Amino acid sequence: MHTANTIIMRASKMAIFETAANLELWPKILPHYRYIRYLERGPNRNLVVMAAVRSGIPISWTSEQVIDRENLEVHFYHLKAWTKGMRVVWSFKETPEGVLVEIMHELRFRIPVLAPIAEPIIGNFFIHAVASKTLRCMKAYLEKAEAGIPPTK
Repeated sequence: MHTANTIIMRASKMAIFETAANLELWPKILPHYRYIRYLERGPNRNLVVMAAVRSGIPISWTSEQVIDRENLEVHFYHLKAWTKGMRVVWSFKETPEGVLVEIMHELRFRIPVLAPIAEPIIGNFFIHAVASKTLRCMKAYLEKAEAGIPPTK
């Protein structure tokens, strides 16, 4: 399974990168995120339990986050739950219209016989929808901040 979500954000590349990397901020600016709990914390690597909601359905997973400051990428590797083994990469590319933010998800479902059923449900219904909402909400937050508009909760 491969999914990619993209959006153009009109904010500085560094502000977008730092916001994407700052998991403590996510539940405050992303209404569909219920919580982020740190199991291990470091400057460039974190182990977290992430919890969101999709159409009223609560979901959670454990993930390793690696913040690649040299390449300005944020990586996640899912360690538990239905998405165990999934790799996620956030990337940021300057364009004339703004910064193109892309979230790519790669998963080879660990039970091959169930993959044709599980991957569309996991990929389209959950991952694609949550990632789209994450990008839309992060864009709104960052573009308001860039314009000097105080955040609302």
